[in-house]
Amino acid sequence: MQKRAVVINLKDNVATAVADLSAGSQVSFFLGQDVEQLTLNNHIPLGHKFALKDINRGEEIIKYGESIGSSIISIQKGDHVHVHNIQSNRGRGDRG
Repeated sequence: MQKRAVVINLKDNVATAVADLSAGSQVSFFLGQDVEQLTLNNHIPLGHKFALKDINRGEEIIKYGESIGSSIISIQKGDHVHVHNIQSNRGRGDRG
């Protein structure tokens, strides 16, 4: 299996692409000891994230086992996850 995405923590709901990935391509990755696969809905540039599961609006985005923000819209499994559909929760005065 060629490594095309990285998932660091079992709590993660996103993976990070280690190569440019085309929409419609099947991507394999390790989730713990298990090999998982999913089909991408969008082009995912190198270093960008994609959803490992459906993520509801307002749900936390978990990468490396830590919250990096929350979704501003519903995100489908295999969707590109980036600034167009998430917001950072850090540095905001309106969030504790």
